Amino acid sequence: MTDNTQTARPRTDVDRIAETYFDAAVALSPINATYLGVPGGEEDLDDLSPTGNAAASELRRATLARLGAAALADDVDRVTVAAMTERLQLAVDRYAAGLDEMSLNVLASPLQSVRDVFDLMPQHTADDWRVFATRMGKIPAALEGYQQSLLLARERGQVSPRRQVEACAEQSRDLTTDDGYFAKLVADASIGDEPLEPQLQAALAESAQAAAAAYGSMADWLERELLPHAPEADACGRERYALESRYFLGATVDLEETYRWGQQEVASLHAQMSEIADGLESGASVERGVEILDADEKYQLHGTDALKAWMQERADEVIANLKDVHFDIPGPVQTIECMIAPTQTGGIYYTGPSDDFSRPGRMWWSVPKGNTEFRTWNELTTVYHEGVPGHHLQVAQTVYRSELLNRWRRLEAWTSGHGEGWALYAERLMAELGYMDDPGNRMGWLAGQSLRAARVVIDIGVHCGFDAPDEVGGGAWDYDKAWTYLTRYGFMDEKILRFELNRYLGWPGQAPSYKIGERLWLQLRDEVRQREGDAFDLKAFHRRALDIGGVGLDTLRGAVLQEI
Repeated sequence: MTDNTQTARPRTDVDRIAETYFDAAVALSPINATYLGVPGGEEDLDDLSPTGNAAASELRRATLARLGAAALADDVDRVTVAAMTERLQLAVDRYAAGLDEMSLNVLASPLQSVRDVFDLMPQHTADDWRVFATRMGKIPAALEGYQQSLLLARERGQVSPRRQVEACAEQSRDLTTDDGYFAKLVADASIGDEPLEPQLQAALAESAQAAAAAYGSMADWLERELLPHAPEADACGRERYALESRYFLGATVDLEETYRWGQQEVASLHAQMSEIADGLESGASVERGVEILDADEKYQLHGTDALKAWMQERADEVIANLKDVHFDIPGPVQTIECMIAPTQTGGIYYTGPSDDFSRPGRMWWSVPKGNTEFRTWNELTTVYHEGVPGHHLQVAQTVYRSELLNRWRRLEAWTSGHGEGWALYAERLMAELGYMDDPGNRMGWLAGQSLRAARVVIDIGVHCGFDAPDEVGGGAWDYDKAWTYLTRYGFMDEKILRFELNRYLGWPGQAPSYKIGERLWLQLRDEVRQREGDAFDLKAFHRRALDIGGVGLDTLRGAVLQEI
């Protein structure tokens, strides 16, 4: 039977410190509150000005002081203090380095989060739409505060690279077009099959128009105020990169060794893909193998309705097959909702359930404009990554453990290397369990792995100033060398790969956390297996590791091995 029971654990002083911090942090960030499914602040947006950033940093400092003086009641407390201290101190260090104020990139900066939060807001009733319209009306003020932070960073000489500023201005304008997000929102707004009543429709239209104007003005502002000061160079430099890498991994790695390992991984994966291609057609190159798979009708889906149905079928199938065998999956976690996103960026992502599971965990597919044809051979592995046993089991199962973990541990403790590393580990696990034995699906998994390994090479190489591989000309990295390397090993459409490369160049340290995180997860599993020998149980390992929450990878290792 699936274990849906929870043993209550008395709340401790450390839990109270963690939850006091959590409550204060989500009060400062209504956007994050909505993302986490925590009630409160639904009509508000964050204060993105220097004042708001300073308040968040001061909260972290005060909490670190309280943690340092706290009495520890048990091992759960020890892990909480270790995890919070590591996470909050790195956040304090990033703030001190000016990285909060200068944050501007194509994927994960306030420019995107201000708009993205609306995807998670309910739209079922008239009251839902009133709250929605009220919050949307506050977008202009939020962006004005954000501009103040960017100006402060500019005064310090900290401006994101030119490539990021230009792309972010373009993103802002895309939202305001006649077929952009705001126009489509107003045109499609309804309650079930019924249109909004006229007064509510007018209020929504007014808020959306103001928000669209604010994003249009933001594009002009970026080009006027930041672009002339933006550096041409994409690299952030070795010192900042080391900090960013620790932040995204929750671990310190040898960057030179990891850079070499990344290149070895790319070569190994390409060799495996070559074997599959040769099996599809004697002498075929990897590129030819991809063409063969793309043309095979059994891997084709037509239309977003078919895509959504396929995603849901695969996710439900895996939950049914893995529960009670390789994972304990509590009842509420057995539900995942697959969605077509209202945006058209091309990304695929997961959002966790609300604290009470009234909003389920969701896997979103943001389909690029005009795309109606999809290939399952190279996307099945992504469904496992974002859904089950990837992010959904990791995030939703931790949210469920309310009687074991405080709310910071369950909802707020997220480290990219832990989370994305687990999701890549989950893909590999599905291959180990036989779900990738079909040549096409296995090629898709290897292609995804190849992209993640290429990220390690490009991201570390560019930002740390290491010599490029000989196959792209050696010497200093530049955009053209990075593009050549990415297209050789990325196996995705050009438009998506252009976005991917911009992402690496503008968000240093994050993209490698996937593959490096997977490496550290696999090392941990091997270490536990070696210690336990014949007594090693895979399901027990998964349960033990996931119950810890999304802590940094060094903290995870110490907790699993009981060394904290």
